[in-house]
Amino acid sequence: MPKQVDHRGRREAIARALWRVVEQRGVAQLTMRMVAQEAGMSLGQLQHYFASRAAMLSFAMDFASEQTSVRVHQGLEKLGDRPHPRDVLRLTLAEMLPLHADARATSRMSAAYVLEALHDEAVHEQARRGLLQGRALVEQLVRQAIADGHIDSGRDPAIETNLLLALTGFTPLIELGVIEPQDALGAIDVHLDRLFRST
Repeated sequence: MPKQVDHRGRREAIARALWRVVEQRGVAQLTMRMVAQEAGMSLGQLQHYFASRAAMLSFAMDFASEQTSVRVHQGLEKLGDRPHPRDVLRLTLAEMLPLHADARATSRMSAAYVLEALHDEAVHEQARRGLLQGRALVEQLVRQAIADGHIDSGRDPAIETNLLLALTGFTPLIELGVIEPQDALGAIDVHLDRLFRST
């Protein structure tokens, strides 16, 4: 009986190899040959799964987003039933920052993807869709928190969403050692305390 090949598993392994190349060498070194070498396979084997650098990068970005969602979901399970929306927003923002190895890998992958999106129309559209979906989820949390009385009803949910997402701008400051991770988390806590002060 022929051996079953886990194609999804192979694609994920390639995506993780791509993350390592980006993390260790930067997006400028991101070639299919370099990723194949990192993944321990031939270029031909890699091309069996991804016909182009853009296709490989797009999958790796989607996989990075999935992994962030998995981490958020696991964090939510630890918060128990009906967690406070402040805790949900803090967890979501914290997982978007490079505060641990997995988050650093996905964060650097995201940065590489944005750079690629500036010069590739197809990648641009995919990246834009992903960001719009992510933003919509945060705004939904904010709107629900306002509806439930956790945030003052006079707050504009769109503006508050934008301000919350602006906190993910701490990423380059953390990556380049300008501030420490705990400083970023401290700023997030202060902002959330102000946002939820009325409750």
